[in-house]
Amino acid sequence: MRAEFAHEQAQGFLRQRNRFAVLAGVLGLTTLVSLGAAVTRDEQVVLVPITAERITVSSGGIDAPYLELVTRDTALMLLNRAPESLDYWMANILKLADPAAHGRLKAELVKIVEEQRGSDISQAFVIAEMHVDSKALTSSVTGTLKTFVGAQVIASQRRSFRFRWSKRGLSLALAGFEQLPTDKEELGQ
Repeated sequence: MRAEFAHEQAQGFLRQRNRFAVLAGVLGLTTLVSLGAAVTRDEQVVLVPITAERITVSSGGIDAPYLELVTRDTALMLLNRAPESLDYWMANILKLADPAAHGRLKAELVKIVEEQRGSDISQAFVIAEMHVDSKALTSSVTGTLKTFVGAQVIASQRRSFRFRWSKRGLSLALAGFEQLPTDKEELGQ
């Protein structure tokens, strides 16, 4: 009788162990599938609505409308400056800088600050057109760059500027910018 009871109890423990083993296997498989889905799935961040379009940044790439908005804001911040706001201007542009390009961008900005500090020269930029390439992470803006001494306009020229961007994770950072030559400059006039 004791042997039968012991055998029956052992069989109950074996069934219970087998159920736990199957449950552990199912949980392990579910965990592996979940991890695989999490690793291969693009990350997305929904950005604050500042336009009628829905804009997202994902690990798969940058949307062209988002790159256009970032370019617009950066161009206006970079190209609209006055001697009174040079420190603020430079600090905020450097916040956008890619860490790999930070030193080079800071050197370029310091030159501009040194040239403009203490003067009455300001500039304003009005965007007329913009082109973005979200695959190459470049954008260009064309518009009128006005230079002022005090309140008087001393120059008003059509200029184009190119911005290079870098993407790290879900962040977009300024890698560089340059003024593009005008048609007259390309012809050597």
